[in-house]
Amino acid sequence: MDRANYALAAYAADCGAETHLVAHRVDPALSSRPNVNFHRVPKLLGSYVAAGPLLDRAGRRCASQVTARAGRVLVNGGNCRWGDINWVHYVHAAFESPASGSFARRIRMKATHAMFVAQEKAALSRARVIFTNSNRTRRDVIEKIGIRSDNVHTVYYGTDTGEFRQPAEGERAGLRAELGLPSDRCLAVFIGALGDQRKGFATLFDAWKILCADPAWDADLVVVGKGSELPLWIARSAQAGIEPRIRFLGFRTDVPAILRACDVMAAPARYEAYGLAVQEALCSGLPALTAADAGVAERYPNGLADLLLVDPRDDRELAARLRRWRANRPYFASEVQRLSREISMHTWDRMAQQLLEIAEARS
Repeated sequence: MDRANYALAAYAADCGAETHLVAHRVDPALSSRPNVNFHRVPKLLGSYVAAGPLLDRAGRRCASQVTARAGRVLVNGGNCRWGDINWVHYVHAAFESPASGSFARRIRMKATHAMFVAQEKAALSRARVIFTNSNRTRRDVIEKIGIRSDNVHTVYYGTDTGEFRQPAEGERAGLRAELGLPSDRCLAVFIGALGDQRKGFATLFDAWKILCADPAWDADLVVVGKGSELPLWIARSAQAGIEPRIRFLGFRTDVPAILRACDVMAAPARYEAYGLAVQEALCSGLPALTAADAGVAERYPNGLADLLLVDPRDDRELAARLRRWRANRPYFASEVQRLSREISMHTWDRMAQQLLEIAEARS
């Protein structure tokens, strides 16, 4: 959502609009523009939960001033109770992460989830117009929060074709050499926080154990992401005897290059309102396995249906679909080319323009 919000704010600023941003942090390249005003809200104790009331209060104060000058106000989900435009990137009412850890931690997680659900319902019920990042998210907003359907509009995320593009001839081999990745094996990639159960790395890890038990399986797994559980997953891979077949890269700033160096993405998220990482993989020419009910899956043609997981928690299904991809690699690569070109035409600027046109029509 950070990338999408940045794109919209940058587009508004490029159009010459006086732009006010209420946030914990803003990229200096954006906040330094002469017509951008950054209203910083401290992130108390490094916690979004603790800082939530401050963000809501600061947002409503700024919104009141902007509205008094006939401006428009856009908020995200439940982060600010203001009745103009709401752009929904995630629906808390649609998914609750499994509670884990101590009894006190499980109670805290339950209470936090209930609070987020209440906040998003209060905010969305006030909105004059609501944008969602997929039809899946639109259905969740209508069915799980009770918003009128004529008030909710789907606008897909844009993309940066300069960053996320298909590799030029011979580029993949050069990138692998630079990144220290093998040149003689297929490479699958996972991108996500390893402490977030929703992202589904546990399912992929179990599927990878199944695949590596087959001597004919000739692919390695590249894992991009950090989190409190990273050391545990490294230890588990060693205990399972598949340590050489999984490369944990941690947090990286060169994700576009890593995608162009790989052959396929595995993203078995349990809940994905959209799936920007999957879109970026597709734009980079990678077939991407994801849940059939993920927002981004709406954009898959019938020819890529075998990449969509009926149950993203099923490691055996994931292993079987990865085998199917490997056995038909040229076919999937060809099918993805068409989807990649289609998605790449919808740039971040086009997305922002579409949002503002609909907002203006609903003013």
